[in-house]
Amino acid sequence: MRVINILACALFIIGCSEALSKKDLDQLNGYWEIAKVSFKDGNTKEYKVSTSVDFIKIDSLKGYRKKVQPKFDGTFDTSNDAEFFTILEQNGEFIFQYKNNLSEWKETILEVSKDNFSVSNETGIIYAYKRFNPINAKE
Repeated sequence: MRVINILACALFIIGCSEALSKKDLDQLNGYWEIAKVSFKDGNTKEYKVSTSVDFIKIDSLKGYRKKVQPKFDGTFDTSNDAEFFTILEQNGEFIFQYKNNLSEWKETILEVSKDNFSVSNETGIIYAYKRFNPINAKE
């Protein structure tokens, strides 16, 4: 009976959570730093400081993701390398679909808010990001 109650509570919580909408995806635009990686075996790796930041730009469910390195003056070092993607909507989920000359992969968007987002890759690893706040040493 206890198991049934736990399952019922879990289903209620899942059912009450708000689904992502296309409008939510606009919040992905900007600079993000990795906060935590959760592995399928239950282990996690937390990142206190990151030397690179992901810049994401989305327009009409297409966009790109690029690694940049923040500098102390508030600017970024960057290269011309970028991973282009399309966002697919499948079964109520939004999925980043990446494809380049060498490989192809997908990440399911789990959560998006103004300050956080997370994705799960095809092997079940979850990547959690937080909005990057630059340090400006000039101030």
